[in-house]
Amino acid sequence: MQMAILPIRMYPDPVLREAAPPVTSVDDSVRKLIADMTETMHAAPGVGLAAPQVGVQRRVFVFRPSIEEPVGAFVNPEIVERSGEAVDEEGCLSIPGLAYPVVRSEHILVRGLDGDGEPIELEATDYTARILQHEIDHLDGVLFIDRIDPDLRREALRLIRERAVNGTPTPIPRTPSARL
Repeated sequence: MQMAILPIRMYPDPVLREAAPPVTSVDDSVRKLIADMTETMHAAPGVGLAAPQVGVQRRVFVFRPSIEEPVGAFVNPEIVERSGEAVDEEGCLSIPGLAYPVVRSEHILVRGLDGDGEPIELEATDYTARILQHEIDHLDGVLFIDRIDPDLRREALRLIRERAVNGTPTPIPRTPSARL
């Protein structure tokens, strides 16, 4: 299977605000999407990437919290349990150069399908839980800037507007947490 690096959609692209419909069948097109998204995530570089970020309205995401871990993929994921609360800085490949503190559940249980259409369940804490929640938000049309303090959100939107008006290139985040 030939893999491709896909263009990542940037905010305010409307596709990022649409909830993705469930995948009805995990077939070769979904497996190809997962492979292409994995290549794209690595090239970005990032630790997670949801299908809407590459303009595909399907409930699919890939993730890799660290280089020591294999890439994971979820199709039709849902968080079925959550507990605790943690605040940490997040950024996004679709809003490069910005990172802000976001409150997330510290511990989650996610169910869905893998790239072969088999049921999977993943219990995650801390950084991995944050990545999964961030990517599931993308599938629901929610961005991390929607979850930050209102004053910080106004600042973020102002910076995004200024960059768009000035044509200023946005730097890629340097911290691992800012590459979701």
